[in-house]
Amino acid sequence: MSLQLPTLSLYVHIPWCVQKCPYCDFNSHAQPQEIPESAYIQCLLDDLRQDLPYAQGRSLSSIFIGGGTPSLFTAEGIDKLLRGIEAMIPFEDHIEITLEANPGTFETERFSGFKQAGVNRLSIGVQSLQEAHLIKLGRIHNPEQALRAAQHAQQLALSSFNLDLMHGLPNQSTAEALSDLEAIIACNPPHISWYQLTIEPNTLFASQPPILPDDDTLWNIYQQGHDMLTSAGYMQYEVSAYSKLGHRSKHNINYWEFGDYLGIGCGAHGKITLPSKRQIIRTEKVKHPRGYMDLTRDYLYRSWNIEEQDLVFEYFMNHFRLMTEAPRAAFEARTGLQAAVADTLLQDAIAENLISRTETGWQPTALGRLHLNKVLSDLLPE
Repeated sequence: MSLQLPTLSLYVHIPWCVQKCPYCDFNSHAQPQEIPESAYIQCLLDDLRQDLPYAQGRSLSSIFIGGGTPSLFTAEGIDKLLRGIEAMIPFEDHIEITLEANPGTFETERFSGFKQAGVNRLSIGVQSLQEAHLIKLGRIHNPEQALRAAQHAQQLALSSFNLDLMHGLPNQSTAEALSDLEAIIACNPPHISWYQLTIEPNTLFASQPPILPDDDTLWNIYQQGHDMLTSAGYMQYEVSAYSKLGHRSKHNINYWEFGDYLGIGCGAHGKITLPSKRQIIRTEKVKHPRGYMDLTRDYLYRSWNIEEQDLVFEYFMNHFRLMTEAPRAAFEARTGLQAAVADTLLQDAIAENLISRTETGWQPTALGRLHLNKVLSDLLPE
């Protein structure tokens, strides 16, 4: 089978936050006295220039500016960044440009400027609407600021916006979790990211573990919350993503469908298909801001091929997060492998009713979604 060039996206990493949250394992750093915004933007554009051959004539379907807290940058800086990107890689007509934002007053005041700069989708990190939980999570905003930020995003008439909400928080009851979700739904965002707190290695919570809800409570929160969301007109299209009709995130979909994306900025990752070489590669940029902005060195930290024996795992690790079927034709186009290879590796999961196989593709069953880690681990090369 021949590899085909998929859709191309761009991820931009801005690493600074006001302070590091105890649950966060992202590449983020407490901000210095003054963020070197202008110098960093120049580095981002130089980084992209080095990656231009990977575009291979494609336009960008989406841009996601994440972090860190990208809303610490000025609207003027984001405008300069986006203009610089478009000067190198053309934008598709209906490109989705997302910027992550915190709901503090300082950042909220910049929302209008971000829209004028070209951002058409905001992703606002609410996480909770209860003061005690926000403090435990290390968040620096309060519930009132979060609700004002959601209201401001609604008034801006953006193409879309997302509210991020966590559940399964330390000592959180079912009633508290559902109260948060009810308040978020009342804000009527086009998109809601609703996900369970997990304790990640190399975080403060990992070294000082909080008391989390038990499994029964977590299951009750998920079941009742899922029913609330669907009753309110939200469709679950990914494990932790719900949207109103027409508001699924293009950028997220491209990740999960094993599309291509360039990654620029500190520690940013990319995934690129090279049909002429029959290769799919991953890239990783220098992680620390100081090293990344050292102009005597390259931005690229490392790159590596996804070996053929890993491709089936990588493809399904992504696509099985989606609620839709993983098409056989897309598997062959994105991996360059015959669909029969996947049939063979999935045969035990199919026999155990964890995966449903049709003439057109594969999809986890309801039981399979509960045991997805087992399904995926069985795909790993021995």
